[in-house]
Amino acid sequence: MHRLYATLIALVAMAAPATAQVRIKDITDVSGVRSNQLFGFGLVVGLDGTGSRSSFTQQIAVDMLQRLGTATQIFSQLPAESVVRSTSISAVMVTAEIGPFARKGSRLDVTVSAIDDARSLQGGTLLFTPLRGADGNVYALAQGPLSIGGFSATAGGGVGVQKNHLNVGRIPGGGIVEKEAPGDIIHNGRATLLLKEPDFNTSRLIAKTINERFPGVAVAADPGAVVLCPPADPCKTPTQFLAEVGLLEIRPDVPARVVINERTGTVVAGENVSISTTAVSHGNLYIGVGLVPMISQPPAFSGGSTVVVPQPQVATAEQRARLIVVPRSATVAEVARAMNALGVTPRDLIAIFQALKQAGALHAELIII
Repeated sequence: MHRLYATLIALVAMAAPATAQVRIKDITDVSGVRSNQLFGFGLVVGLDGTGSRSSFTQQIAVDMLQRLGTATQIFSQLPAESVVRSTSISAVMVTAEIGPFARKGSRLDVTVSAIDDARSLQGGTLLFTPLRGADGNVYALAQGPLSIGGFSATAGGGVGVQKNHLNVGRIPGGGIVEKEAPGDIIHNGRATLLLKEPDFNTSRLIAKTINERFPGVAVAADPGAVVLCPPADPCKTPTQFLAEVGLLEIRPDVPARVVINERTGTVVAGENVSISTTAVSHGNLYIGVGLVPMISQPPAFSGGSTVVVPQPQVATAEQRARLIVVPRSATVAEVARAMNALGVTPRDLIAIFQALKQAGALHAELIII
């Protein structure tokens, strides 16, 4: 019953008479203002016997020493009996994200992930690693000690304890930007706002609100984009113009949706969900399993004793189904009251919503996650 009440409260809470005002900057992105993914391949050193002993990793270390001018032989050409495999190194992939307006010398957080058989990167240090973008250019350099956020301890006999994942670590501020990736917010004298949730009416409302503040500068190009022509004001830069536009508030048009999570029994309904007049009957089959105490009496002169032996018992009972007419509902609150009249549980509510959708009586998009 507690879960039923929680579900109904969630439904009623969504039944506000009007959608709240939101800022344009919270529901749109500016075209050209985007982050870029960077990646690199490097080597972590200084591991306390938890590194890799694979030929792959050892050869990488040899290649690095050769680039540094140290005379070494190719690892694969060395006699197997004379090879000393280091367990203090690990081959890793390094990833980071550079913002659209990151400048030279600014810092980036980097993530380091082992790609060999190293058991842990705890205590390791990443060596100088170039980070490249999708175009192959180097945008940042990474180096520094790793922060794992966990630990591993092993006792005799292979018994041990581990906290968190030890083959992935981070270096806060471990990357330094070497090449800027500026965003292009003005293209051919225009800026474009991209809606995070494309909608015809929301796009129209955004353009209308902007034109009320800056007449004639906004056009709703399609459900997902609003094109802006910044006014020719010498005292106002495009950045200032877009900042003011982002602070304007609108009431977005929210589509009618019912989201169902069958794993947890969660049902969330949007404000505009409605149900046509429908007759609903829902009954459950209950199965109960229990133990019934039985007296076990031994035969005469057997020397045994009387004992109580529990015997399993299974009983079934089908709930008496009721046929209830659910009137046409205009708000989520009315939907909640109609479902409450049926006395349904969250699991039953999921089944009812699915049946209503199949019957064409649920006027909303049904999303199952």
